[in-house]
Amino acid sequence: MSESGTSGSSRGGGAQRGAGQGGGQGGQGARGGSRRNAQGRERNRGPQRGFTENAPSQRTRRADPARLVAFEVLRAVASEDAYANLVLPARIRHHGLDKRDAGFATELSYGALRGQGTYDAILSRCVDRPLDELDPAILDALRIGVHQLLAMRVPAHAALDQTVGLARAVIGAGPSALINAVLRKVSAHTLEEWLDLLLSTETDATKIASIRYAHPEWIVRALRQSLVAHGRSVAEIDALLEADNAAPVVNLVALPGVGSLDEALEGGATPGELVEGSALSSGGDLGRLASVRDGSTRVQDVGSQLVARAMAAVDFRPDHAPDDAPDSGGEPEADSGSVGERWLDLCAGPGGKAALLGALARQRGAHLLANEFAPHRAKLVRQALSAVPRDAWDVRTGDGRDLGAEQPESFDRVLVDVPCTGLGALRRRPESRWRRTPKDLVDLGPLQRQLLNSAIDAVKPGGVVAYVTCSPHPAETTAVVSDVLRKREDLELLDAGAVLDSVSLTGHLEAGNGLTAQLWPHVHHTDAMFLALIHKKP
Repeated sequence: MSESGTSGSSRGGGAQRGAGQGGGQGGQGARGGSRRNAQGRERNRGPQRGFTENAPSQRTRRADPARLVAFEVLRAVASEDAYANLVLPARIRHHGLDKRDAGFATELSYGALRGQGTYDAILSRCVDRPLDELDPAILDALRIGVHQLLAMRVPAHAALDQTVGLARAVIGAGPSALINAVLRKVSAHTLEEWLDLLLSTETDATKIASIRYAHPEWIVRALRQSLVAHGRSVAEIDALLEADNAAPVVNLVALPGVGSLDEALEGGATPGELVEGSALSSGGDLGRLASVRDGSTRVQDVGSQLVARAMAAVDFRPDHAPDDAPDSGGEPEADSGSVGERWLDLCAGPGGKAALLGALARQRGAHLLANEFAPHRAKLVRQALSAVPRDAWDVRTGDGRDLGAEQPESFDRVLVDVPCTGLGALRRRPESRWRRTPKDLVDLGPLQRQLLNSAIDAVKPGGVVAYVTCSPHPAETTAVVSDVLRKREDLELLDAGAVLDSVSLTGHLEAGNGLTAQLWPHVHHTDAMFLALIHKKP
C-alpha cells in the first residue's frame, strides 16, 4: 500500500468527494438539470451529484509522472502484449521517478492489473454500456482510478483529481468527463461494500472466489484441483488466491563464488530465510545497485533458486544421500562427485536459473551448456551468464527437443524448466491470469513431454533430470512425469522433497508429496514451483 501523499496525491486538490462534472457524455448541469446526448440518452448519472467548487481552469490538467507510468504500463500490456515486469522498470527510469514515486507506480501498475476482474465487475455497474465498447485507453485509466479509490491509501479527492488530470493530458477532455463521472460512482462504496453488492445473490463458490479474489473462474478451479493433486486441502484455496494478490517481496541471489550481497544489505535488503546467498529487497530501482547491473547479484524468486540448487546438489550415486548442508556461497573445494561433470539447462531463457547453475558448476568443477530455442532469448541467457567466468559455460541456440538425439547420454545433470502456463507465478506476473486460457494446458502438454523425453535421452545412465514447472497444475506436473516414466523402464524418481530440504536453510520445507515436491505462495512465500528428480538407472 502507498501512503496518501505519495506521487502527487498530496498535490491533487480540486475534485471533492461527491462532486460531479458536466460534459458531452451527460451528467448534471450547473443548475441540476439533465444533459442528454443527440439520441436523448443520459449517460453515467449518479444520484444527486453536486459540482466541484473549482472552476475548469483550476482542475488538474497534467499527468502525474507516477500515474503516467502506471497508465503506460497498462497500455503496453493491453496493446502490445507486453510483460509488466519488463515494461515497468524502463518507464520508471524514463520518467526519472524517485524511490517513493517508483514504489507508488509499481503498486498502482501491478494492483490495477491483478485486480482487473474485480474492478471490471464494479465498473460494469457504473458504466451504461458494455466495457468492451469503451476505448481501451479509457478502460485502463478507469482501472487505475478504481485501484486508487478502493485499494490504496489515497484520498478520494486526490484519486479522482489526479486520474482525471491524467486522462485530460493523455486521452482528451471528453473522455476525462466520463472517467470523472464513473469514478465518482465507484467512490460511493468501499471495496467490501462493492463485493457485498456484487455477490449478494451469487451462490456458486467458484464464481464468488473469482470475483472476490480477481482470478478467472477456470484458474480458481485449476488451483483447487492442484491443491488436492499435491496432497493439500482444498480449503486452502482462499489463502492461495490471497497470496497471488499480495505484492511479492523482491528476492535477490548473489551468484555463488561470483557475487556478494553486501551492497544490497547496506541498501536496506535483509538476508533471505530460505536459501543461502539470498536476500529480500527493500524495494526501489534495483538497477541502481552496481552488483545488479554487473549481473553478479540477480533478481530471482527463491523458489527458482531452490529448484536450481536442488538439481546441482542431488547426489545420485549409489549409497549416497543428498548433500547435508546448503552451499556457503564462498569458494569451496569442488565436490568430487561433480568434477568434470557436464550439466545442461535445456530451456534456459531468459537465463536466471542458468546464471545460478553456471556459478555452481564453476565452483564444483563442472561445465554448463545452456540451451535456448529463440535467438533473442539466447542473447538474454548470454547476458545473464556474463558475470560467470567464461570457461564454465556455453550457450546453444536450438530446439531442445532435438538435443537429446544430437547429444545422447552426454550430460550428468539436466534441468528442464519447461514452458508452462505460469499459474504458479501469478503474483509476479499480474497480467498472466487474464491472458491464459484452458486451451494453453492442452497445447503445452505435448511440448512438455517432448522436452522431458529429450532431457532423458541427453542424460547419461546414472545421471539425473530435474523436471521443473512454474505451475502446480497436475496436467503440467505429475501427469507429465507419470506419462514419461510409464513408458520407460530405466527411470526412477528420487525424493525431491528431501533434496529441497537439504538446500534450504530451514531443513524442513514440507514440500514433498510422495517423491515429487511442490512449493506454494501461501505456504513457502515462493512461486508455486514443481520439482521432480528423475534418475536414469545405470
